[in-house]
Amino acid sequence: MPRPDSTARPYRDGVPEHGRVPKSHTVKMRLLQLMDELGEDALLPSERELAADYGVARSTLRAAIGELVMEGRLRSARGRGTYVAPPKLMQPVSMGSYTEAVRSMGLTPSRRVVTLEHHVAKPDLAERLRIRAGDLTVHVERVLLADDEPIGLESTYLPLDRFPTILDVLRPEGSLYRCLQDDLGVVFAEMHETVETVLAAPREALLLETNPALPMLLVMRTSYDPQGVPIERVRALFRGDRMGFATRMRA
Repeated sequence: MPRPDSTARPYRDGVPEHGRVPKSHTVKMRLLQLMDELGEDALLPSERELAADYGVARSTLRAAIGELVMEGRLRSARGRGTYVAPPKLMQPVSMGSYTEAVRSMGLTPSRRVVTLEHHVAKPDLAERLRIRAGDLTVHVERVLLADDEPIGLESTYLPLDRFPTILDVLRPEGSLYRCLQDDLGVVFAEMHETVETVLAAPREALLLETNPALPMLLVMRTSYDPQGVPIERVRALFRGDRMGFATRMRA
C-alpha cells in the first residue's frame, strides 16, 4: 500500500509535519487549557504572571492572546484585563428572522435604528431587485443586538413601489420579516445568500462597538416570493468574534 502523501496534508492537529511549532502556538494551546479550567467570564491572570509561568516573553504571550481575541475566545477590556468569552451565537441558515434565531439561543433580541429612508437604487441594487436604476427603495438600517450587545449591522432595501406603506406599519425595533409576513401578507419562498469574511469600515466598527481589525462576516441575501419576484436585498455585517452560522444537510 502506498504511503500517504504528507504534502497534501501538511498540518495534523495544528502541528506541521516538520514538527517546528511557533512558541505562540504552544502558548495558545496552554491558554485554551487554562480557559477550560477557569470557565466563561473568568479573568485571566496578568500578562506578567502568565509569561513567567509559561517561560516566554510577553510579546509571545500577547501574540497568542491576540489570536484568541480575534477568534472570539477571549475578550479584552481596557483597564480591566482579559476575560474568557462566552460561546459564539450560532444562527441557523434558514428562512427565518433574526428575532427567532436569537430567542432560540435563550437570548433577548432587540434592534437599534440607524437609518429609515427612501434610497435611490443604483444599477447593481436595481438589478438585484429587478427595478430600474434610479427607482426609489426603502432603506432600513439597524444594529442587531443580543442581550443589549451589538452583534450585527443590517441594511435592507425594498422596492418602494411594492411596499409604499412599510415605514407606516414597521415597528423600528421589531422584526421586518414578521412585519412583511403578518402585516403585508408577503410570502417568502426562496433566498439566495452568500457569506464571506471582511473587515468593517470605520463607521461600521463604531456602530458595532468593536475593533475594526477584527474579522467580520458579511452576509448578502436576496429573498423571493413564490412567483420568483425579489422581495428584498439585504446586506448584514456580523461580528466574527461573536457570531457564527450553522446549517444541516442530508444526503
